[in-house]
Amino acid sequence: MAVMEDRIVERLTEEQLDAYKMLVQYHNNFKRISNMFRKRNPKLADEVVQLAQEIKTHLYNFKK
Repeated sequence: MAVMEDRIVERLTEEQLDAYKMLVQYHNNFKRISNMFRKRNPKLADEVVQLAQEIKTHLYNFKK
């Protein structure tokens, strides 16, 4: 419970920051890959987009 309703912010460790940055990079790379396959193999592109979305979900968990 925070005193005076101030929000307590937990600082990320260096290891957590590195993991966050890596997940951001993976997310961006998978989105690029899906764009490359969009016309040739839509099903594969959709699976890659789904993977990118799962990574994005994990990124949101860092913000909690």
